[in-house]
Amino acid sequence: MGLFQDAFSRFGRVVMSYAGDIAFLHAACSAAATVILADQEIDEEEIETALKDLSNNPILQKSYSVLKLEQELHEAIARAKSRAGRVENLRFVGAIADRPLEQRQDVFLIAADVADQGGISELEHKALGEIAGVLGVEKAALLGV
Repeated sequence: MGLFQDAFSRFGRVVMSYAGDIAFLHAACSAAATVILADQEIDEEEIETALKDLSNNPILQKSYSVLKLEQELHEAIARAKSRAGRVENLRFVGAIADRPLEQRQDVFLIAADVADQGGISELEHKALGEIAGVLGVEKAALLGV
């Protein structure tokens, strides 16, 4: 049963990667945007890191062009400029909370890579903590702290 379930799960991920997993796209971009604007400043290095990580993710890579990833990231950044938008971004992140641990970790690690440009500030640690809480992942373990 375990072998069959594993094969079925892998098949489902492949199908989702080709069909376009919009919930995963929103979660990843929203998590990255939350960290990018944690200090209320937009850093180009953080945006470049986010786009690189988004385009290297196997789920997103097969489904979306770099232009689409950039568009979604900028929309998430625009949302993150207000309190209501930050809450909406966390809702997008939370929408994948029932996904396999690997996918939730991927979203967290995209945000962590963005935060790690020049070192993770206290505000970015706080944002990463919120993201980890919503996703149900271990922040310290994933950051290697």
